[in-house]
Amino acid sequence: MHLSKIGEAGAAESGDILVTVTPAQETGIQVELTGKPVILKQFGRQIKELIAETAAKSGVQHALISAKDGGALDCTIKARVRAAIQRAV
Repeated sequence: MHLSKIGEAGAAESGDILVTVTPAQETGIQVELTGKPVILKQFGRQIKELIAETAAKSGVQHALISAKDGGALDCTIKARVRAAIQRAV
């Protein structure tokens, strides 16, 4: 899937996640994650893997994905990543 512009979905509020997908020239999917340190320490690696996996399953090969987590559930993270990708296509 070819990304042609920046796509964004979600909100930077408690219980949600703000996801921004940007087309990248480099090969692969890069994930930048910010949020509350206590959440990132415990779940950061899992959240990054979930974001990258969801993007790959959506057919994305080259992207920079920035996410600001506010304690979102896995189903919310997947939905926000998919929506941001669709908006970037």
